[in-house]
Amino acid sequence: MILYRTGEALFVKHEDHAYPLEESSLDSLIAHPDLHAHLTAAINTTPPADHLLHAQLLAPIGNQEVWASGVTYYSSRRARIAESKDAGGGDFYDRVYTAERPELFFKAVAHKVAGPDSQVKIRRDATWSVPEPELTLLINPRGQIIGYTVGNDMSSRDIEGANPLYLPQAKVYDRSCALGPGLLIRNESMPSTTSIQLDILRTGYTEFSGATTLAELKRDPATLVEYLFRDHTFPYGCFLLTGTGIVPPDSFTLQSNDEIQITIDGIGTLINTVE
Repeated sequence: MILYRTGEALFVKHEDHAYPLEESSLDSLIAHPDLHAHLTAAINTTPPADHLLHAQLLAPIGNQEVWASGVTYYSSRRARIAESKDAGGGDFYDRVYTAERPELFFKAVAHKVAGPDSQVKIRRDATWSVPEPELTLLINPRGQIIGYTVGNDMSSRDIEGANPLYLPQAKVYDRSCALGPGLLIRNESMPSTTSIQLDILRTGYTEFSGATTLAELKRDPATLVEYLFRDHTFPYGCFLLTGTGIVPPDSFTLQSNDEIQITIDGIGTLINTVE
């Protein structure tokens, strides 16, 4: 089942029907002791309201923080080493790829997050910008993974490559993150065969296309969450992007009006345009 947020209501999509929820707060739902069972009960007792299937969707976030993890795929390791080699930072990425401790960093608060069919931004002082398609974990306040969504971790590769200490500037700015279209609520882990597909369209034509699967993800999501929750509290829960396994070539950079499409099996397609 997939949980969606609109300006009108929160609803669950199940077997091509929309079931509105009594709750208006995504925060309270994420904190629920058994969200999957709660939504299942709502589906069984609520008449469908299928007009909601055509409503404009908002980013599926309340007051949660968004965090991210890096260098979790070999392809990402290779790209980070290459982009920062001249600055002497390449060894850092090689070491973090094999280290026990993962790379974790703050990404966004809710008002900086773009939703489905809305615009993401590239920094005005960047010359090399790319999207990073990522499976994103929905984590409740107790540190339990309760769902998944599609995430886009926008990145300024030239800024990060100039010096690894510039990572926050390369990663954190207005609408540098997109989430959606909805939250897949499930108690089980995502299968390793789950595919992630990235397509970037420019003037209606495919400028770049790439794909990977979760089998290429080196870090176990549960371990990433355990590290994130060390000496951290998240009263509303949080989101954690798990890294990217799709890296456009060095010759590619995003341009205004590019359309970014990210599809993850079982969740859906997140579509954004570049402002």
